[in-house]
Amino acid sequence: APESLMQALEDLDYLAALDNDGNLSEFGIIMSEFPLDPQLSKSILASCEFECVDEMLTIAAMVTAPNCFLHTPPGTEEIALTCWRKFSHPAGDHFTLINVFNAFKEASANSASQHCSNEKWCRDYFLSCSALRMAGIIRAELVEIMKHLELPISAPDFGSKENTLSIKKSLLSGYFMHIARDVDGSGNYLMLTHRQVAQLHPFSSYFNTRKIPEWVLFHEFSISEDNSIRVVSELLIVELVPQYYFSNLPPSESKEILQEVINHLSPASTMKEEQK
Repeated sequence: APESLMQALEDLDYLAALDNDGNLSEFGIIMSEFPLDPQLSKSILASCEFECVDEMLTIAAMVTAPNCFLHTPPGTEEIALTCWRKFSHPAGDHFTLINVFNAFKEASANSASQHCSNEKWCRDYFLSCSALRMAGIIRAELVEIMKHLELPISAPDFGSKENTLSIKKSLLSGYFMHIARDVDGSGNYLMLTHRQVAQLHPFSSYFNTRKIPEWVLFHEFSISEDNSIRVVSELLIVELVPQYYFSNLPPSESKEILQEVINHLSPASTMKEEQK
């Protein structure tokens, strides 16, 4: 549909993947080397600047592979949630996925040395072994692409405060169009772009918890699953939303609040952007 095509071009333009003539920019050409959604490619390239490539490649592999959390048999939901909570990370689902992948890698290494099955480990934790293996294959392919493009791969630093912030900055570089705000304190998230209200997906580590973050970045939105947002992480650095994109957002209460946050955090830089 023409509308979809125009939206896709607009999205690529926001991601700096197009030049003034509508052709792929130099940045866009590098992005296109990755067999991923443009937002994810942009986040990986941003992670080179923020020195969190190792973690970003894991996130990219995990969100590209099939969902690793299994739909549990009736009556075992609470057991599964208890198992999954062991991997849960306070910063959000993107970080939880890193924990799951790292735990699977460790279990795989142990199973090789102890002759026990990592499939059993997955069953015990209600996780999909095939999905996690696929994530491992995808990640290895992404590492090869990074090497081919001669892009730097920073050493793992997962768990440090600085690394957590760097991952959020990298994610936001690609997914600033996927921002939502909890409008009533009960998990009803208004998506700034779609102007629709969505709920957290049941697989989210924030689902049914006391801590509901006000601002979140989400990986995808699904109408078929009761208007839910999936793979959600708390956003504390909303000032990094690009000004040119922000100014094109439709008017809303959330936009006004975001504007206040941006003005409060960086009044000088905002003025410069507006003058530009």
